Amino acid sequence: MPLTAPEIVHHAALDARLVRVARGLRLLHHASWPAAVQARFLSDWRRGQPRLPRHDYPRHDFSESRRELAAISAAADPAHPLGIYLRESAHSWDTTAQLLESLGTAAVTTHSIALYGEPDAPLPGNGPSTCEAARHFITIADELDPALLAPEEQIDISATSLQLQLQGDLDAFFGERLVEVVLDPELIAKAAAGASRIRLRSGAAYSDYDRHQLLHHEALVHSLTAINGRAQPVLASMGLSSPRATATQEGLAVLAEQITGSIDIERMKRVSLRIEAVAMALDGADFLQVFEWFLAAGQSPEESFSSAQRIFRGVPTDGGHAFTKDTVYLRGLISVHTFFRWALRERRLPLCRHLFAGKMTLGDALRLEPLYADGVMAAPRWLPRWVRRANGLAGALAFSLFANRIRLDAISDVFQAASLPVDDPRG
Repeated sequence: MPLTAPEIVHHAALDARLVRVARGLRLLHHASWPAAVQARFLSDWRRGQPRLPRHDYPRHDFSESRRELAAISAAADPAHPLGIYLRESAHSWDTTAQLLESLGTAAVTTHSIALYGEPDAPLPGNGPSTCEAARHFITIADELDPALLAPEEQIDISATSLQLQLQGDLDAFFGERLVEVVLDPELIAKAAAGASRIRLRSGAAYSDYDRHQLLHHEALVHSLTAINGRAQPVLASMGLSSPRATATQEGLAVLAEQITGSIDIERMKRVSLRIEAVAMALDGADFLQVFEWFLAAGQSPEESFSSAQRIFRGVPTDGGHAFTKDTVYLRGLISVHTFFRWALRERRLPLCRHLFAGKMTLGDALRLEPLYADGVMAAPRWLPRWVRRANGLAGALAFSLFANRIRLDAISDVFQAASLPVDDPRG
């Protein structure tokens, strides 16, 4: 239903209040560990005296922020798309505040599941569980013959070299220096992206796939949607990394890797291993057991620590607890890919472009669709090339729509029979 000008101004003011509150609720910043924790753990482990890592989290009191979020929610129109967005966002940020107030305790697991879900949740369409999908990709990766790898897939790129290459890619895309690529010696993860800066871990080794994944995943989804979101005339909060939009954001980013040919099976394995690790931690595995599991899967000690700390951010490290954010990657990918195929079938492909207008959920994209025509919502200024080229996107989705109707189990016998000699007695 349409809003009057005063009502639009009212909701824009509520959104501005939401931005002020949410900027103080930096979930990953407060929950992540400093590099010194990694150095201490690996030093003990290499001496044969491994100890569970410990990080003392500062205590937070966000009661004032939570009262403001409740007031914003109460003042938003529950019957209008803008009001629904603000109410759902306020609720998500309230859960985030509760999580931050309980850092270091078992309660973080409960709040994390509320924000991101858990590994045994079914995929969209009543499909297999997220864990079952993860095991599928791990099996495929483990069965790949290393002899098939091309030479360029085996060459390491230094962080400094990647910084220069990625900076050149971004400057060429935007036509100016909108996003800066910097080296960060304190970063445990290999990379992290914000609206105006992408950080790379100093001293880390990267692959050619990493370069393209960082460009299409971190820069041209996470940074790009933040830049577009900040320009929204009414909902500038779409420039913030809201936890409620994480599944759609990560699904969109992994889809970008897939559709641009930037993803490799080892990347899918890393994502899948983390999902399995979340399930292990929830079932009682402690940090050391999860770390050693990543080691056994082929990761280096440094990468194994980095992977394990993602699972134990904010929670006790003695088992039975987990930070479940990594469960959203496959679920988000399946959800976003299904959304794109549905939009093509329903002749509503512009919805896919709207997902780049800011950080939002799939539900937001559907509810806010009517607001673009009258300027309440701004179309995205920046779009990745694969989205901007509608014919190419439609072609990829059309093939996917048809191919998904073919059941491999129903035709495997045909291929098996075709491989037998004509006079084979089994033929």
